[in-house]
Amino acid sequence: MELRYEHLYIGGEWVRPSSGRVIAPVNPSTEEVLGSAPEGLEADIDAAVEAARRTFDQPGGWAAWEPERRAEVMERFAEQLEARAGRIAETVSSQNGLPISIARQLEAGYPTAVLRYYAGLARTTAFSETRAGLLGGSVEVRRTPVGVVAAIVPWNYPQVLSMFKIAPAMAAGCTVVLKPSPEASLDSFLVAEAAEAAGVPAGVLNIVPGGREAGGRLVSHPGVDKVAFTGSTAAGRSIAETCGRLLRPATLELGGKSAGIVLDDAVLDPAQIGQDLVAATLTNNGQTCFLSTRILAPRSRYAEVADLITELARSLPVGDALAQDTLIGPMVTAQQRERVEGYIAKGRAEGARLTTGGGRPAGLDKGWFVEPTVFADVDNNFTIAQEEIFGPVLCVLPYDDVDDAVRIANDSDYGLGGTVWTSDPERGAAVARRVQTGTIGVNRYLPDPVAPFGGAKASGLGSELGPEGLASYLRPQSIYR
Repeated sequence: MELRYEHLYIGGEWVRPSSGRVIAPVNPSTEEVLGSAPEGLEADIDAAVEAARRTFDQPGGWAAWEPERRAEVMERFAEQLEARAGRIAETVSSQNGLPISIARQLEAGYPTAVLRYYAGLARTTAFSETRAGLLGGSVEVRRTPVGVVAAIVPWNYPQVLSMFKIAPAMAAGCTVVLKPSPEASLDSFLVAEAAEAAGVPAGVLNIVPGGREAGGRLVSHPGVDKVAFTGSTAAGRSIAETCGRLLRPATLELGGKSAGIVLDDAVLDPAQIGQDLVAATLTNNGQTCFLSTRILAPRSRYAEVADLITELARSLPVGDALAQDTLIGPMVTAQQRERVEGYIAKGRAEGARLTTGGGRPAGLDKGWFVEPTVFADVDNNFTIAQEEIFGPVLCVLPYDDVDDAVRIANDSDYGLGGTVWTSDPERGAAVARRVQTGTIGVNRYLPDPVAPFGGAKASGLGSELGPEGLASYLRPQSIYR
């Protein structure tokens, strides 16, 4: 059954788009059109920003509400999203190839947890305090909402990454214009339906799917006060240039090429670490920015580690994203598959040894599938070890000692995620502290809503999640008395 939407959600109403242009997402497992949605253009972005601006500036409106009152709305929003959890998970999987078993956990469950977490922070955060002045008198320090937020999200985790922005913005008292990616836009209408059913005030959340044209207008719009973006480093640099010129704050979560450091004392029993290792390296078919796609192994155990990674990759069921037993689904588009295959060809040409995969799975004539692929004998200077592939391709690199492992891990333009694998968690944490990255895990990896998530170097600016994520939507004001 095709999903067809004809209206955009702007100012709490379903309004006709400014043109007849439509987005028609395609199921990457079957290559069949899933449905259609209006493509937002500059005029639609203008209308959405105007609605958000009007709501934010309204005296006594959302920005001036007591935090408790905002939290109650957010919790109703979470309840309405939960009521649509099954439809959301299936819609996302059908659009981007995320295996349904993972979509139910992450795309259906994680966003509501984030929304409720920030509802709780809204209740407990001190938005105003008084400090004794050193020069006599006192100072009231207020934390006020930054204003209208432009939230731009990619296709790989559209629900999770939208809520990374919507939840703290709402908790702070901001209003939001969300621009989903064309490849994963249908699920955003379920979010709009949930917001409407929850009684989210008109103009607090506006949703306009669109491409680069709409995104460019939103980033540079004079009515926007802050930009929150998740996507490629190249796009992030362009957004940063625009925001820098406008002196507009921006949170940018960008690409990654993280290292998974296997220490010499690590337990390499697939029954013990297999599930966590696969999750940290190949989640969402490798279409995840923080994955540890460079596996660093001690020379004394290099063959053992390479064999383990190879067998794990080879064992993963590949198939339709909606099949319950699928662990590796398709690439989101034919172009993305071509890009991944291009990197596989570069790996072979540079002299890396292919241990498994490297082609298209047999028996899957429809869909944009790539076999889980592992390269051994990889030098960190190889293209496949330096550039983000965004597909199910792993590299196994040798190191001499811990210092050498840290050096290799840090020899990257990126610094978003990473892992350390060891039987001694304290030793693992000590190694993790030396890696130049915004986030890293010991023996597993999954961003927790209570902690800041963000990158170093070319992986971005600022943080999402945690109290730090809320702080990025607040602007301090000092009143001297």
